[in-house]
Amino acid sequence: MHNHFNGAKTVMLFGALMGIFLVFGAVIAGATGSSAFIWIFALIGVGSVAYSYWNSDKLAIRAMKAMPVTEQQAPAMYRIVRELSTKANKPMPRLYVSPTMAPNAFATGRNPENSAVCCTQGILNLLNERELRGVLGHELMHVYNRDILLSSMAAAVAGVITSVAQMFAFTGMMGGNRNSGGNPIAGILLAILAPFAAALVRTAIGRTREYDADEDGAKLTGDPLALASALRKLERGTQQAPLPQSQQLVNTSHLMIANPFKGGGVQKMFASHPPMDDRVQRLERMAGQTLR
Repeated sequence: MHNHFNGAKTVMLFGALMGIFLVFGAVIAGATGSSAFIWIFALIGVGSVAYSYWNSDKLAIRAMKAMPVTEQQAPAMYRIVRELSTKANKPMPRLYVSPTMAPNAFATGRNPENSAVCCTQGILNLLNERELRGVLGHELMHVYNRDILLSSMAAAVAGVITSVAQMFAFTGMMGGNRNSGGNPIAGILLAILAPFAAALVRTAIGRTREYDADEDGAKLTGDPLALASALRKLERGTQQAPLPQSQQLVNTSHLMIANPFKGGGVQKMFASHPPMDDRVQRLERMAGQTLR
């Protein structure tokens, strides 16, 4: 397990995305002549991060309609998670199952003491126990690396930025009062570029954390090929049974081990998950190095 410096990354991300909010506020302040908008957008930024921090587990669980399960209801999940969390000398998260047949899994929560791991019924049906162990090792490392907060914060703030930018684009607020010095061209550019910048940050962070969780999860289980096999099945399974692209699910999709939606082209380029082929190849190389 290696140091991911997620505390420093969180501070840098917060600073970058808050900067975008303040630029929004400054442009509107210039258009309206009121500096109050700078403070309003600063508060929106802080508020969205705080809400995401305290409610990330509840939001994701609710979006997937997941329910807590007992050891009698999900003996394999409990057995695997108890074994791996004991091996890592970390707290055992709460366990949930979502009734959807779309195969996937995710971890959520603000820290290891307040975390949850959820599997869909689809992934429980699709994978054998060895593959499920690989997936759960991956999800536990998201918890223990404390990168859930980082990704949840990125998704939350990027979502707010996108929504605000869309509002400006459609209402023409950015143009403001022509006599007040507002620059409509700058406003239009900001409405286009701000969500683009937020999406780039979210994509970069999402892909990095998936590669890291693959590697650390494989080290925890001692079985990289189990996760590689699971990822191959998940790639086929998510294409055959994708989740509907409701806003609730889109907002939580970055937490899942596999991209739950169908898509290609530009949408695939900005997906928060790296290509499955790359992930599988990395795990296979890792297994080859272990055998030497």
